[in-house]
Amino acid sequence: MKQEHVVVARYGELWLKGRNRPQFERVLVQNVKEALRSITKCRVERATGILVVHPESRAGDVARRLTEIFGFSSISPALAVGHDLEHITSAAAQVLEQAVEGLPAKGKITFRVATKRAEKRFPMTSTELDVHIADNILGPYEERMVIKLKDPELELGVYVRPEATYVFAERLPGAGGLPVGTLGRVVSLLSGGIDSPVASHQAMKRGCEVIYAAFHSYPFIGESYMAKIRRLVRSLARYQPHSVLYQVPFSEIQVAIRDHTPHSYRTVLYRRMMQRISSVIARREKAMALVTGESIGQVASQTLENMSCIGAASDHLVIRPLVTFDKSETIDIARKIGTFELSIEDEPDCCTVFQPPKPIIRGKLAICLDAETSIDVEGLVQAAMDGCVREVIE
Repeated sequence: MKQEHVVVARYGELWLKGRNRPQFERVLVQNVKEALRSITKCRVERATGILVVHPESRAGDVARRLTEIFGFSSISPALAVGHDLEHITSAAAQVLEQAVEGLPAKGKITFRVATKRAEKRFPMTSTELDVHIADNILGPYEERMVIKLKDPELELGVYVRPEATYVFAERLPGAGGLPVGTLGRVVSLLSGGIDSPVASHQAMKRGCEVIYAAFHSYPFIGESYMAKIRRLVRSLARYQPHSVLYQVPFSEIQVAIRDHTPHSYRTVLYRRMMQRISSVIARREKAMALVTGESIGQVASQTLENMSCIGAASDHLVIRPLVTFDKSETIDIARKIGTFELSIEDEPDCCTVFQPPKPIIRGKLAICLDAETSIDVEGLVQAAMDGCVREVIE
């Protein structure tokens, strides 16, 4: 077998899927191909417990991109060779040389070889191969390398498998979760804040394809708000192959609620109408649930009573991935996934329009239902759907 630069991507939860695993693997392979299309041509090989990506070039860029694809526990750029001992040793020497170049020029380095032997016909045990490789590649570094079997600074991995032997020194953390598209579609109610983009990301991590619904209040809120929403969707588009954004006009609904319902219930009633419209979008897109960025007690509209009132307006399951998160936990994820800086741009969203000075804290569903008899709920929902714009964002 000719030596080749590859990327080894190890499964995470897919190991637990038993007889359903091939279905998850097929979706994962397609997601990988879509994600790498703009980087290089590649061949994706399914093997037990891993995917092996064979890129034509830019293996490092491929490895980094795969860290954003849900379904993997870790990623390693590797040299692939056959089962010939000399070839394995040569590959190990090359990988070690490259790894040492990335370390400080002076000082001792703790090191070990860690072999995993899945190909049981290979004539040496894992320990024997560890010793053989170390004895044959450490000569140029004998003044610096110190063997340490537990938590070394540098670990050279050797994975002897039936199809090939993979040699690597880097193990990048994967995104975890399940491949996007394996658990159905959801509609995420996306605002310009910190929470809803993180909730969307968390839904994708659990295998859901996310359709976005964003509500705008032109002319009360400027067009720059929707420009911000599109930037957020483009940022999140790294995590799923395609993204669909519904841009829903909401000002007519807000005026009706302002003029005909109790002031303190405005925000709750806004969100009930958003739930209704999002449910219509969900039916249109064959989505099974709605996703929101709500967290218990974070703002006035997110008490248990108000969340109950809001969720009752939807005929779909409402998923709240952040429901028990502290704000700091959400911010940490937002920074990690690259949405935080966009979210904190000073751009008011539609929920700030006609905001009541004293919003209801513990709303009652009976009062919501009574208030909604004063407005044309069905007509307003239909008008919003008639005016909405569906956009595919890559």
